[in-house]
Amino acid sequence: MFLPDVSWLEVALIGLIVLIGSTLQGSVGFGMGLLASPLLILIDPRFVPAPILLSTLVLVSLLAYRERHAIDLHGVGWAMVGRVGGTAAAGLVLVALPGDRLVLLFGILVLVAVGMSLSRWSPAPVRPVLVAAGLISGVLGTIASIGGPPMALVYQNEPGARIRSTMSGFFVAGTILSLAALRGVGRFGLYEVRLALLMLPALLAGYVLSGWTAGIVDRGWTRRAVLGVAGASGAAIVIRQFL
Repeated sequence: MFLPDVSWLEVALIGLIVLIGSTLQGSVGFGMGLLASPLLILIDPRFVPAPILLSTLVLVSLLAYRERHAIDLHGVGWAMVGRVGGTAAAGLVLVALPGDRLVLLFGILVLVAVGMSLSRWSPAPVRPVLVAAGLISGVLGTIASIGGPPMALVYQNEPGARIRSTMSGFFVAGTILSLAALRGVGRFGLYEVRLALLMLPALLAGYVLSGWTAGIVDRGWTRRAVLGVAGASGAAIVIRQFL
């Protein structure tokens, strides 16, 4: 069997999670990792980070192309300066910590990311802020596949198309960098590719669906829903490690 340790019920549940996550990502600019990662890790920890990063790379590439006219290339460039340092730091953490500690760290990082997204702080997208956001995103994205919140904070007051396209452009370059780091530390191989392929049909369906929802979705309500589910899942991961 293609994935002998994943049941058909789990396949259906994975598909539903990825469909919702990719639709949210395509509608508001982020949400796939924040929503799907903490839920998928409860099914199988091996879904995070490489498989979800690889599948999300496909999604953000499509999104960046769809709204390429609105992308802030200047912002993407400076954020990538920080992303390089954050990715390197995350690679060292992945080498140093054992698996159970990584799961616990993941749960904590989810809660940190949710807290950042709930923050009312609204920094301007200037050079030092973009570099700092890129650095934090590199750490969160490489370890836990949730690099969106730092960049979302910076661009939260921009028009929807600019948010989605700029974050997607940043995620394309940043995700490739993170996957290279994961490959270097032995966390990205054939099995992770298979898990990513398992998510691909639902992800593509979510991308198509987001073409209709992007123009009409209430980002405020969607954002609350994403953060609520992600926060509950992150808390469940942390609590499970102490039971």
